[in-house]
Amino acid sequence: MALAAYEQSIKRVAVVLGIGSTLAVVQGWVLLAMCLSLPFCLIWSYCGWLHREPQLKWLNIMFAVFYVYGLARYFLL
Repeated sequence: MALAAYEQSIKRVAVVLGIGSTLAVVQGWVLLAMCLSLPFCLIWSYCGWLHREPQLKWLNIMFAVFYVYGLARYFLL
């Protein structure tokens, strides 16, 4: 895994994305919440692959698929 050396920095970015996503949900900014949550899920999926944590990996893949669906629905409707 090429980014393994940067894992801590990547996790810090994920925390910022998670906080931003939570604030967006509270404010009712649906599009921003989905746009911040998708990379959050992808980062944690990567970390799950890095450490072979299957539950973390598959849970975040499932949520990433939901966010991709939500973004596609938002832009198509």
